[in-house]
Amino acid sequence: MKQKVALITGANKGLGLEMAKQLAQKGIRVYMAGRNLNKVETAAKDLKKLKLDVVPILCDVTNSMQIKDAVTLIEKEEGKLDILINNAGIMIDSGGWMENNAATVSLDIMRKTYETNVFGVVDVTQQFLPLLKKSPAARVVNLGSILGSLTLHAQPGSPIYDAKCMAYNSSKAALNAVTIHFAHALKDTKIKVNTAHPGWVKTDLGTEHAPMNVQDGAKTGVDLALLDDNGPTCGFFHMGDKLPW
Repeated sequence: MKQKVALITGANKGLGLEMAKQLAQKGIRVYMAGRNLNKVETAAKDLKKLKLDVVPILCDVTNSMQIKDAVTLIEKEEGKLDILINNAGIMIDSGGWMENNAATVSLDIMRKTYETNVFGVVDVTQQFLPLLKKSPAARVVNLGSILGSLTLHAQPGSPIYDAKCMAYNSSKAALNAVTIHFAHALKDTKIKVNTAHPGWVKTDLGTEHAPMNVQDGAKTGVDLALLDDNGPTCGFFHMGDKLPW
């Protein structure tokens, strides 16, 4: 069988970098995409020192031409894509994590957040669909957040009830909808589409106050990327547990 091929966006640091490492350790060739090629190349160099098969590429998910170029490159080199992890994401809400900023968040912040966290995911996934369909059984993993759960946000007493960052949270709720719609569109194929909640992880976004290390945070995304034929699709998961939409 041909070697499996994966693409991870936002792969130069944090969860993206760790997922690239864990997948490459399983013998998968990982294309590490990022909007700053120098940073991606530096991150990939460290993994190559470990004899891991990684390829750094330029791909800003808000730039359709860069996505097209990434598709062209991977089509030429591999002829297929087995795993797509839409990991790139931003959180630029003003105010603290626990502050409900619905009345004050600017439309500029809303638009910038959705450009990366929602529209970028749609663009990347649509452009890579032809290559995903050439895989025997492709997997698409969207890196979401429990903060995108409408059920838990509406439930007094839930762990996230008071964590109301309008732009970020609503973008992750929209991402869950994107997962559901792609999973349905591909229900008659062997492609599985799921959302992964990594947990509150020590990354630039999660901060040092987070209780989980990046190695554990990467596990949910990696597990969903490696689902067998009996695995789920159209789900929202954390460490094997299904979360409410």
